[in-house]
Amino acid sequence: MRRYWSCGRYRLSLDVPRLMGVINVTPDSFSDGGQFLDAAAALACGGTLVDDGADILDVGGESTRPGAAEVSVSDEMRRVLPVIEGLVDAGVPISVDTVKPAVMSAAIAAGASIINDIQGLRTPGALETLTESEAGVCVMHMQGTPATMQREPRYEDVVAEVYAFLSGRVDALVHAGVVRERIAVDPGIGFGKTLEHNLALLRALPRFRQLGCAVLVGLSRKSMLGALTGRATGERLAASVGGALWCALHGADIIRVHDVRETRDALAVWRAFDASNPTGSIPIP
Repeated sequence: MRRYWSCGRYRLSLDVPRLMGVINVTPDSFSDGGQFLDAAAALACGGTLVDDGADILDVGGESTRPGAAEVSVSDEMRRVLPVIEGLVDAGVPISVDTVKPAVMSAAIAAGASIINDIQGLRTPGALETLTESEAGVCVMHMQGTPATMQREPRYEDVVAEVYAFLSGRVDALVHAGVVRERIAVDPGIGFGKTLEHNLALLRALPRFRQLGCAVLVGLSRKSMLGALTGRATGERLAASVGGALWCALHGADIIRVHDVRETRDALAVWRAFDASNPTGSIPIP
């Protein structure tokens, strides 16, 4: 049976992994902070990402790197709304990466088709904002907040605890009337996790398919890749592509990446070389 992610006016087939290209309209994101703070630069970046093969564009106006400070609603709107409005006709769904219901509502009105919430719609009013629209949603697990999440994160069983949290958020959405086809879940690599926690979650990716929703993973350029390779943030392209391939082969439906062209090429070559899979689609574990 074919699987889809329904996102407003879009319905994305999940027969092959989809690439979510990152546009950080922030001065302080860990990888590209300041590069696209100007709306014109962000719009140019979005056009390039689509040309490179992005299936989704994820626009964020507040850094979620470890230790990041909060941004006001007005500042976040000022950053993201012109970019969403400028990309709404790019031919792919536009996602807004935010935890604020007011930003969610304004972004949807401006044409966003996906809400990507690192707090899993736990902010008061967030769930109601989502249910009043037809937008798709990604609910992510995070222990703590960006300001505190990497201060000695602890779990008894990280896979079981993250799974239970995401299951609870999916149940809350379904109870509120949101069909599973609109929901994606994200285990939150690097958000309140050590390297060992991240590796355990990545090895357990097939388990998250049991929630009956799309599975989204983002590990592009993250510190865990630096820990594994010894490379600085700007030198993690190969590690990011290798990680994306692992995710694609182990159940990820959407992979959030900075380097769309290189990741797209790697996936295309893998599919072409897989003689046991003549359709060219990624097998579901």
